[in-house]
This record gives sequence, structure tokens and C-alpha cells, in this order.
Amino acid sequence: MTTVAAPAADRHPLLWPIMAGLLILGWSSGYVGIRYANQEAGIVLLLFWRTLLSGLILMPFALAFGPRLEWRAVLSQMGFGVMAVFLYLGGFALAIGRGVPTGLVALMADLLPLAIAALSQPVLGERLSPRQWLGTAVAVTGVLIVSLDSLAFGAAPVWAYGLTAGSMLVFALASVLLKGRRSLDMPVHQALCIHSLTGAALFGICALATGDSLAPPLTRDFAIGIAWLVLLGTFLAYSVYYTSLRLFSAARVSAAIYLCPPVTMVWDWALFDEPLTALIFAGLAVTMLGVWLTSR
Repeated sequence: MTTVAAPAADRHPLLWPIMAGLLILGWSSGYVGIRYANQEAGIVLLLFWRTLLSGLILMPFALAFGPRLEWRAVLSQMGFGVMAVFLYLGGFALAIGRGVPTGLVALMADLLPLAIAALSQPVLGERLSPRQWLGTAVAVTGVLIVSLDSLAFGAAPVWAYGLTAGSMLVFALASVLLKGRRSLDMPVHQALCIHSLTGAALFGICALATGDSLAPPLTRDFAIGIAWLVLLGTFLAYSVYYTSLRLFSAARVSAAIYLCPPVTMVWDWALFDEPLTALIFAGLAVTMLGVWLTSR
């Protein structure tokens, strides 16, 4: 079953602003869930339960609704799951575990739209206009302003720093390939189920290989964090992201992610009493200008 994007003229003018808002809400919320759950468990165990529960909840819907799942399509989606879930999330987790500062990892993750913009032309033939490249540069500047206070360089090995960039590039490549291979389209809930279960299997293997138990901590904060990551960080963020890729250009969709760092800090202020500084508001204003230029 191939999903055909509706012509731009047939879409409601508010469709993209609504989807962009939901994407920013879901994508930025992932850091909040990690902050809750990571106090009770290691990153790999956290990612295992996040992906396992996401996949198991989606499985009945994936089997009951949508076209029959054929092995060729399932195997292809498993490949995307390895890239977009296991290598992307797991690469950042390993980098943090090896001593790369969290602020630097978050900055690399938030530069994802820049990589997608660069890959869109050679892979998809989506050429950015000079205005969009200007908007990209302005948005990157805004992200750097917001991240300035949290940036630091730790004593991690050189390869760990390269891993952060590699993880981001892998997800960028998965995004443009997923958009480009229209013949392998399937409903988002089915694709996300396969991606999640693929990631869960690989994260479980990694945990067992290092001698860790897969038993979840039976604590309130871990439960809140996992529920947050499943409902907002996975179901909302990934489903809106994949749906948006089918309707709009990859560069336009990914540009919304530039707004995640300042929105994440608003989450931190609201839930954890973290201060909001003038630098954050300045970065937010610059980033919004860049996203507006890129999305026009």
C-alpha cells in the first residue's frame, strides 16, 4: 500500500503549523522523560523499556488495521528501525556513557535539520532556496545561543565525540531514505511498531551482553519517565514526524526541530524549576526567525 501525499493546494493552511507544534511538543518532551527515568535506571535499560512497551502497545493495531504485513516490507522497516531507533538513540546513550557532556550531545541532536537539509538535494532532489539556507543558518545560530550555557567538553575518547555526530547523521539519512522510498510506505502505526520492536530487541541484547538485568525499577519516577517517553516521546513525536515527512519536504519538517532546545528548557522550568535566562529567550527569538524563513 502506497501513501500518496495530498497536493499542496488541497491542504489546509493551518495543517503545517498544527503538525509543527505537535512535533516540537513531542520531540522536546523526550528529554523530560529521560530526566525522570534516568534517575532510577541506566540509559540502555530505559531505552529497552521505552521501545518494548511502545512496540507491544502498537502491535494489536498494527496486526488488525492496515494492509497485510509482508516480509519484504517488514524487513525494510526493520532496517529503518535499526537506523532511526537503535543507532540514533543508542549512539547518543553510548556517547554519554563514555563521558561526552550531555549538553554537547543534545546540541548535536538538535543540529539534525542541518544534516537533513544537506542530504535532501543529493538523495531526494529537494533543492533549498537561498532564503531557506539563510533560515537554516539563522536557526543554527539560535540553537547555539540557547545551548551556550550548557556546552562543555569532557574527557571522553575522540571516537565518542565522533559517535554523537555519526548518530545524528544516521537518523538524517534514515529520514531522507524513508521519504524517498515511496514503494515501501506503510501506515505509520505499523512502521512505528516494527521500528520500536526492532530497537527493543537490540537494546535488550546490549543490556544482557553487559551483564545488566532487564527487570525495570519499580519506582514512581521510572514509571512516570517511561510513560512520558512512550506517549509523548515515541507515539506523538515519531508518528507526527513520519506523517509530516509524507506530506511536506524533509527540510521543512526537520526545521521545526530547531525549536526543541528552547522548548525543552521551558519544560525544565515548568517541571523542575530550572531558571529561564535572557539568553534562552534571545536564542528562542533567533531560532523562530530562522524556522520561519526555512518553512516559507
